[in-house]
Amino acid sequence: MPKATRPRKDRVTPVPVVRLGPLEDFIGFHLRLAQEASFRAFAQRVGDRRLRPSRFAIMALIAENPGITQTALSRASARDKSTLTTALDDLVVRGLVLRGRAPEDRRSYALMLTARGRQVLARLMTHAAAHDRQLDELVGPAGKLALLRLLRRIIGGLD
Repeated sequence: MPKATRPRKDRVTPVPVVRLGPLEDFIGFHLRLAQEASFRAFAQRVGDRRLRPSRFAIMALIAENPGITQTALSRASARDKSTLTTALDDLVVRGLVLRGRAPEDRRSYALMLTARGRQVLARLMTHAAAHDRQLDELVGPAGKLALLRLLRRIIGGLD
């Protein structure tokens, strides 16, 4: 019986071509691929896997809207409440966000960034601006305007 051989590390196994079939022309599929590519590039630029783009967006929205409720934040970020709660719990534990009772409605929570949260957001904003410039280079000025217009049409048409 021949002895089993292990593949040599210097050999590269060719990656088979995967046929996409109908996905080739599905906008939603390509939106998801583009989002994943953008998220990977942003995470690599930031260098902290815990500060994903969703956490950055949540912090940016809180900074722009101090005292925002979780319900309003959920709507603005298009996140369901359970996903948002998990993300907020993480940001609170890390000392980046404060969660307190909303003065006008004691049943709701008001959200604010901590001093440390503002510092982290400023650093993330620098990375986000650089990341956005890279995306701008890929699509060009006219392409950016057209892409944003199309994305907003999709968002408005599917809500």
